[in-house]
Amino acid sequence: MPEEILPGKASPVERRSRPRTEPIAPGDHAGAETLELLAEAPQYNRWQFDVVAPFLGKRILEVGAGIGNMSEQFLEGRPELLVATDTDAYYRSRLEERFAGSSVVTVESLSMPDPSAGPRFAKYRLDTVIATNVVEHIEDDLGTVRTMRSLLAPGGRAVILVPALQSIYGEMDRELGHYRRYGRARLRLLMERAGLRIERIDWFNRAGVFGWWFNGRVRRVDRIPLDQLRTFDRLVPMLRLERFLPLPFGQSLIAVGRAP
Repeated sequence: MPEEILPGKASPVERRSRPRTEPIAPGDHAGAETLELLAEAPQYNRWQFDVVAPFLGKRILEVGAGIGNMSEQFLEGRPELLVATDTDAYYRSRLEERFAGSSVVTVESLSMPDPSAGPRFAKYRLDTVIATNVVEHIEDDLGTVRTMRSLLAPGGRAVILVPALQSIYGEMDRELGHYRRYGRARLRLLMERAGLRIERIDWFNRAGVFGWWFNGRVRRVDRIPLDQLRTFDRLVPMLRLERFLPLPFGQSLIAVGRAP
């Protein structure tokens, strides 16, 4: 089936032939290095996808898509449309290269918060807006989640994954530019104040709490050690069993809210 060209969207041929004028370096080197590291953890990326997949619709916008580690997973759900957005031209260039052959992916610029984003993206008729490890990087998190809500068609879902537990905030958080880590109550209040009806808030990656605390607070390293990450990735099949141990903590929180 030929691709529907939406207003303001370049065709795949136009995207591939467009001269490359974007910067060749990312604005955030620590974040870029971390994304490249996480590309070495395919089982972890798949785990994140499997947890959020039941809440994804068919017309998805990803906030802060980076180099597309999660975008690649979202395509497995066979969406009608995936709008991969980022504020950094370097990442948008990487996304355009990575998904040049896809008829369902379009790449857009989006900075958060943006009160004008709702009308600009209305043409996409979005039923899902997802942000994984993005909101903590933005000082105005309430404005950001309000912007996410404004992008949704009525009844659409916002899915947010953020780092949890301020008590383990450490050197890696500072280096990555995290303003905060979240607790359940704070995340619930944030989404409710943004006008979303909470469907669920769940802890994710309980085992990761100890590694993040040890590396960030004890060893005070500013990057995820690659050898540890690879070992952790091999353990993911076992770590998935945490769903049978509903302990009240985790390295991350996942919240799902529905727009009225």
